[in-house]
Amino acid sequence: MDAGQLPALVRAHRVMAIVRGTSQEAALATGKALLDEGIRLIEITLTTPGALATIGALRHHAPEGTFVGAGTVLSVEDVAAVEKAGAQFIVTPAVVPAVAEASRRSIPCAAGAFTASEAYAAHAAGAEVVKLFPASAAGPGYLKALRDPLPHIPFMVVGGVGLEEARAFVAAGAIGAGVGGPLVGDAASGGSLEALRDRARSFVAWAEQAGEPL
Repeated sequence: MDAGQLPALVRAHRVMAIVRGTSQEAALATGKALLDEGIRLIEITLTTPGALATIGALRHHAPEGTFVGAGTVLSVEDVAAVEKAGAQFIVTPAVVPAVAEASRRSIPCAAGAFTASEAYAAHAAGAEVVKLFPASAAGPGYLKALRDPLPHIPFMVVGGVGLEEARAFVAAGAIGAGVGGPLVGDAASGGSLEALRDRARSFVAWAEQAGEPL
């Protein structure tokens, strides 16, 4: 993924799957299933055991046009580690030192923010995308209010966002949604992969209708 490409990819694919679990083996199987079902953006959180190895393994499995990144990236050291592992983008939960470091290394970054001040600071620090987090505590009307004075900032939404919420937030101006539990469920901790595949197909069907051409 080239620097500056992340906003367009999120607009095109609408859904970024967030894989957070308790088992490295299950997280890898989850990532592979998501890729097989057509999810094109996958975030492996660093709170998942073996996250770095999982990122590397998924990069080898991922077909052309799919992208694997690292989430819950907090520090300069985290950025160096995930870059070495092969992460193509990073996601942070807040405006943290990792944001500016990712910009320095030309790694696309989606940085978490909740207020207008935080969103502005994240974008100014080099985040290509600002993720409204936790989006479920705000709602589409809040996102619209944030975007009114900050129309130059691409916002995605994360936190308690299912398929219906994703539709509403995109209608309010979000470029896409990062989706954890409502998509991944407990698959990354050993839960059903068949149920995961069913949910993934529903999200992909929506994304194919709602996405913008690259």
